Formats: sequence, C-alpha cells, structure tokens
Amino acid sequence: MAVTLREVAALAGVSRSAVSRAFTEGASVSSATRAKVEHAARKLGYAPNALASSLTTGRTKLIGLIVNNFHNPLILEVCDLFTRGLQDRGLRPLLVNLTDATDPGATLRMLRQYSVDGVIVASSTLPSGFAETFSMAGLPVVHAFGRKTRTPKVHVAGIDNIACGRMAAEALLGRGYRRLGFLGGPATATSTQDRAEGFLAALRDRAGISVSTSFAGAYTYDAGRAEMARLLRANLAEAYFCGDDLLAVGALSAIRESGRAVPRDIGLIGLNDMEMARWQNIGLTTIHQPVGQIIDAAIKLVVASIEVPGLPPEVQIFDCRVIDRQTLRPPT
Repeated sequence: MAVTLREVAALAGVSRSAVSRAFTEGASVSSATRAKVEHAARKLGYAPNALASSLTTGRTKLIGLIVNNFHNPLILEVCDLFTRGLQDRGLRPLLVNLTDATDPGATLRMLRQYSVDGVIVASSTLPSGFAETFSMAGLPVVHAFGRKTRTPKVHVAGIDNIACGRMAAEALLGRGYRRLGFLGGPATATSTQDRAEGFLAALRDRAGISVSTSFAGAYTYDAGRAEMARLLRANLAEAYFCGDDLLAVGALSAIRESGRAVPRDIGLIGLNDMEMARWQNIGLTTIHQPVGQIIDAAIKLVVASIEVPGLPPEVQIFDCRVIDRQTLRPPT
C-alpha cells in the first residue's frame, strides 16, 4: 500500500501539517523541519499526491496543450519538445487533439473541467479566435506558431511567415528560375496566406518572371501529392515553393512517379526542416523553422502569465534560414 503522510510525520517526529507544508511550494517551514521530512520521505519512498496538493495551493500545474493536424510528422516533434519542456519545469501537459475542431467554446468547457492553470495553442492553422476565446475566459494563454501581429490579443511565439515567403522567392530567383509557383496549404490558414503574400510580393514587378499559385486541401503528404499531380497535367512552373515540408514531399513523389526528376526538371523548396526532409532519399531544400526556440519561448510565456496575471500580450518572432540540400539547382 502507498505510504501515507501520517507515516512520514511519525518517522520525522513532526506534525502532519508540517509534512504538508514541507511539500507545498511557498509554504512556511523551517529548513530543519524540511530536512527531517525529506529524509523520512526518502526512507519510506513517499511521494506527495499532486491532486491533493492542488486543493491546498489552488493550482493544478496542468497546462492544456492544444494541437491539431496529427497527420503531419512535425507534430510529433512539437509534442515531444512541449511535453518534456513542461515536465522539466514541474508542469503537467494535458494534450488536447483539435483536428477538424470548429468550436473553441467546447474546448474551453473541457479545459475548465480539468482546472488547467494555462493553455498553449500549438498550431499555425487554427484560427486566432481559439486562443482569444481562452484568454477572454481568464486563462493564461500562448499561441505557439501563431500569426505575427502588431496588436496581439494573446502572447505569440513563432516566425514571420511573410518574411519566409520572401526568403523562398529570393532562393528561387538566386538559382535562375523564372517560372515560379506557390503550392500552399489550406487557403483559409493564416500561415498559407502570409507565406503566399510574402512570396508574391517579392516577385511583383520582376521583369521576365511569371508566377502561379495553387492550394492543397491540407498540410499533408496526400494533399501535396494530389495537388502536384493536378499541376503536372497543366502548365508547370520551373520550381515551386511548397508552404510546408510534407506538401513538398508529396509533390516530390508525384513528380518522380510522372517520370520527371527533381531538380533537373522541377525544383522544390519547403518550409519547416522536419526530420524527414533530411532523409537521404528525400534531401529536401527547405526553410528551417527554429521549433525548439519557439517552444521554449511559449513555455516561458505561459509560466510568466500564470505568475503575473494581466501580463500584456507579447509577440516573440524567431529568424528562419534556407537549408540547401538536393531539390533545387545550385545558385547561379
């Protein structure tokens, strides 16, 4: 049977309330008493009940981690880094899958049932209204991979997708491509809109340059493959900026199946630098998104928001860079 608080108190020679205070963050207890309690706890193999302590402190240390698009392998990396980062800080992630979700109110009701201390929305495709709904309900919230804005309503940690679009355009121009294409994710996603905006703006009024745009139904391999298969039956560009690595890998598969070669016949550049992009049989040239830095910043922001209620919303944007591999011809 589990060791009880009463047994620890008896061995340490202190009251049960002293044991409780020794394991309660910020509670008043002398260093001598704490040392006796910790020694007795180690000897008996006692661990405090986290749920019981939450009744005393008013904090559960639960952080709602809102994620969608589990079809994308990058989400596995995101969940891994988020859960480890939260646990390293003594917090407990409550993973919430919002794939195909449309009602932030239903999610809010569920989070309240678990009395989470804060929320991290880890998605570039969920509307900003999800994070704002949680904030208006009084929950500390951070939108990781959210949209850059000058007037944020919630904390945001992410990248400048417009700048990434410009970066992709410049990479293609620097390699001598003249017929360029944007193959984005869902047209309704703000990340898609911003990446397209930056890409098209960088190419506007460029002499001798033609640009086409197309959109896949989702940020998935199958959607990227299907959209490229459609493009292969139309007027092809020389090179495409795929708004996500998984779209690019799907496009790569369709191109190879058609008998064409990358980059000999068609060039591709993605965005994210997910693990798969580095595989030898893919070797995708892509724009590196500093996922680890974004996640670390998001965790720090949600912790700060819990500790200092009413903290003004802050936007933290991290730089990206082009990673050259095998799917674009060399710079001219």
